[in-house]
Amino acid sequence: MAGSATTILVWVALFVIGVAQGCTNFIVSKGATTDGSTLISYAADSHTLYGELYYRPAADYPAGTMMDIYDWDSGMFLGQIPQANHTYNVVGNMNEFQVSIGETTFGGREELVDPTGIVDYGNLMWISLQRSKTARELINTIVTLTNTYGYPSEGESFSISDPDEVWIMEVTGKGPGNTGILWAARRVPDGYVCGHANQARITQLPKNDPDTLFGDDVISFARAQGWFDGTDDEFSFSDTYNPVTFEGARSCDARVWAFFRDVVGTSMDEYYDYIHGDIVYGEWGYATNRMPLWVVPSRKLKQADVFNAMRNHFEGTPLDLHDTPGSGDGLRPYRWRPMEFYSSDVEYVNERAVGTQQTGFSFIAQARSWLPDPIGGIFWFGVDDTATSVYMPMYCSITEVPENFKQGNGDMLTYSETSGFWLWNRVSNFAYLRYNYMITDIQTAQGELEDEFLGQISTVDATAQGLYKTNPDAAVQYLTTFSVSAGARAFQRWVDLDRYLLMKYMDGNIKVEENGEFATNGYGQAAYPNQPGFPQWFYDDIVEHTGDLHLYIETAPSSATHSSQQPSKPHGRALKL
Repeated sequence: MAGSATTILVWVALFVIGVAQGCTNFIVSKGATTDGSTLISYAADSHTLYGELYYRPAADYPAGTMMDIYDWDSGMFLGQIPQANHTYNVVGNMNEFQVSIGETTFGGREELVDPTGIVDYGNLMWISLQRSKTARELINTIVTLTNTYGYPSEGESFSISDPDEVWIMEVTGKGPGNTGILWAARRVPDGYVCGHANQARITQLPKNDPDTLFGDDVISFARAQGWFDGTDDEFSFSDTYNPVTFEGARSCDARVWAFFRDVVGTSMDEYYDYIHGDIVYGEWGYATNRMPLWVVPSRKLKQADVFNAMRNHFEGTPLDLHDTPGSGDGLRPYRWRPMEFYSSDVEYVNERAVGTQQTGFSFIAQARSWLPDPIGGIFWFGVDDTATSVYMPMYCSITEVPENFKQGNGDMLTYSETSGFWLWNRVSNFAYLRYNYMITDIQTAQGELEDEFLGQISTVDATAQGLYKTNPDAAVQYLTTFSVSAGARAFQRWVDLDRYLLMKYMDGNIKVEENGEFATNGYGQAAYPNQPGFPQWFYDDIVEHTGDLHLYIETAPSSATHSSQQPSKPHGRALKL
């Protein structure tokens, strides 16, 4: 079924199924980090997801116990499956053995969704974490669960890690009434980084490679559907089950490109045409100008590098979201939805950056092979927009989570004064009004907290190791206390920041500060505030659209006046009106 190479520049108005709930994952192998950790990141982006820190304690169950499965996205009851006799402790998306998982939905072919399946992608992650001690075992668990009980979700990409290995795994259903999944998984080579963002990325599947795993029918199924008729070596999982479209490149792979460009350099610019949406197609409709699945970074990465990668807004690239008419008078790097818009009946799109306003929660899971599992795993957790969030250290063995981020403390329809999600949203949404100024104050507080937490880890590790040698339970309690305190510390700092930002930026003004305090006029009153106004292009647009409506008209006194002098323009008074 050969097709001629062609280039397209089209926009499909509606995203393929699943992309609207877009997420972003980055994957860093141990050979690509400064300390030999493995790192995976995940931003759970959704306009309806409430950000909270899930916690599932280890537990034992009698034989025959059944567990109810409710769809993670909708809450709809899907069915029951047998519970495991023993489940592992899970903090967020990391278990007590430092095994972690994140996801992004690529959607794929709609005809492959099986609505009769029971284990949706959300439950698949947490049930697998409760039953797996290594990344490879978790991959096995995903395959077993879905092949036994069915998979009702759309196509998914998963990031999977343990202290030694990091993997990308991609799955899709087999259609209505067909239990099981079509799947492929590849281990990211040591020293490399990978990523995915709502576009399937695994292409070829090398055979007889212990670091490449896939289902027995993944190629034969495609042949039977008439989607592929080449050799096994030519088969591409992504191009077959989630063919790249304009939105798959521009709104999805572009986020991976931004990460690659940050850690590799401008050599990634050779893929700019592709991520801009100019896709070249070859045989079987396969895209031929795609980015590599993984790259070697030009430097070793630290946790903070991945924190910052999750805050990317295409800075320093042609897609930079700052300082354009679309960023508004506050120069915010965000675009309110929908992403598509029209001008003179021509359709355009806004960029979809990694850092986005609708994030529920995000994390960076860090696993360290040289430490005992209860101490080695750190789940760096934050809520809301990654650019304004703070990553707080939650050790993987803790038996309690901070009250401000605990499940049930508020929800999307219930405001809670003690909820971290609502507090962080108060700060970020206020900042969107005058982002170019307020983000500096937010980043200062963010940096102080994250630097503080990162600086404490070595001492906490050492103390916990000392306790662990003689009393593992005492070590876990110590790590629990530390993690809970870190959450409380971040929450209180953000309470203070919320109040400070309101006082400093009220009414479009910016209060003057001296030596870290708000300045006075010398008589106990507030000094007159700064009023920086708007960007010049904003004023130019006003004049372009309104002509002389706002023109300042010079006036002169009447002939009856006794003064021969023209009145001066009251600049000072006008500024203070």
